[in-house]
Amino acid sequence: MIDRREFLAASLATIVGGPGHAQVQKDRIEFPPGFLWGTATAAYQIEGAWAEDGKGESIWDRFVHTPGKIRSGETGDVACDHYHRYRQDVALMRDMHLTTYRFSISWPRIQPTGSGKPNPKGIDFYDRLIDTLLEAGIRPFPTIYHWDLPQVLEDKGGWPNRDIADRFADYAAIVTQSFGDRVSNWALINEARIFTEFGYLRGIFAPGRKDATAFLKAVHTSNLAQGLGFRAVKAARPNLKVGSVFDMAAYEPATSSGEDALATERAQQFYTAWFLEPALRGKYPDAFPGDAPYERMGVRPADLEICRAPLDFIGVNNYGRKICRAIDPVDSPFGLGVHTTFGGDGTTRTDLGWEVWPDALYKVLVRVTRDYDRPIIEITENGGAFADKLNAQNEIVDPRRIEFYRGHLDAVARAMRDGADIRSYHAWTILDNFGFTAGYEPRFGFIYVDFDSQKRTPKKSADWYRRVAQTNGFE
Repeated sequence: MIDRREFLAASLATIVGGPGHAQVQKDRIEFPPGFLWGTATAAYQIEGAWAEDGKGESIWDRFVHTPGKIRSGETGDVACDHYHRYRQDVALMRDMHLTTYRFSISWPRIQPTGSGKPNPKGIDFYDRLIDTLLEAGIRPFPTIYHWDLPQVLEDKGGWPNRDIADRFADYAAIVTQSFGDRVSNWALINEARIFTEFGYLRGIFAPGRKDATAFLKAVHTSNLAQGLGFRAVKAARPNLKVGSVFDMAAYEPATSSGEDALATERAQQFYTAWFLEPALRGKYPDAFPGDAPYERMGVRPADLEICRAPLDFIGVNNYGRKICRAIDPVDSPFGLGVHTTFGGDGTTRTDLGWEVWPDALYKVLVRVTRDYDRPIIEITENGGAFADKLNAQNEIVDPRRIEFYRGHLDAVARAMRDGADIRSYHAWTILDNFGFTAGYEPRFGFIYVDFDSQKRTPKKSADWYRRVAQTNGFE
């Protein structure tokens, strides 16, 4: 007799489509049959229950409880209380006709100290979440690591310590062995560039270190972990589809000069390809006008074969573009010879001050398609923060968010028409949540959350996105 959970997972697999092209018909954009519509979240930003049911301390738990690290003094201790309210949140997704949900698994909830046997109550939580998603007809799409390193592992050196790569592989094997009977698609690591640069070089994210050599070592360890994690997942369950998620901006030159054009390409290679190509090509691309800092990174002779992993898909996170200007290598980090500015002179901005520039997403998608032989792409994050408020009728009218998504989905459709093999779109995000160093002020969600009462109120944009998902397109 077939297990009920296996039946649900097998039934859900029928909604996962293949490659296709978006079509424009009478001022309407139509996406191909089987295209998946969803949202994305991260465990620390929504779960809460930070010290419940055997969960260990993460680097973000330690960071937010350190005075002065979060400008508002807020923490993710409760966040959206998703740990207790996940059924309500999945029901909201079901009501929006979503067919995929990208969430992350909290490493210290599974392994409180980052190694050893799994915590049964942590396994049980994700078991229940996955089953609830399957019952709602929503594909569970977990990210194995989204920045919440167990604090015990940070105390042993953190990501600059290459032993973390082995610990990550062990953890990846545990979660895929535990949930891989029902979950077919897995993302290994979310935005390694962001957590290594912001956490170990700039010190503004957990664990808050400012050490250039630690950053370079962390970059290499993350690439080792990606390769070892890929093998661990495939060894546990060979039929799973395994990819990773990359922060990708569109890099554009500040001027028409040849120097700025070369600097722009170096930025593209360092900030994007340095995290993609060790997996896809078993090498670090040429990004520096001088010698690359391989010795400071701790690269050993056999490492690049360890990094190599033929990812089944590439996860793309995009929030805009970076404008690049050539500078003297002596005056730039690691001698890269480029200065980047997030965003250009576009007049439309989110309430975080981020430029709204949909063409950046188009450029990223076609560049990945061109550079890596038309891989399968899952758009794993894209969204904007706006200052939403309840009106007198207890409604949240947010036309700027609707226009944001209309522009970016048009960019996705254009990229598909130009050959990109895109299978899904995950908006950031379903719920207003804890925004890391920005606290609870930035609201990215389709669902307004009152963080005192935990009441959820769908915004007008939620209704718009529901119609997009229900009809597989938009006007």
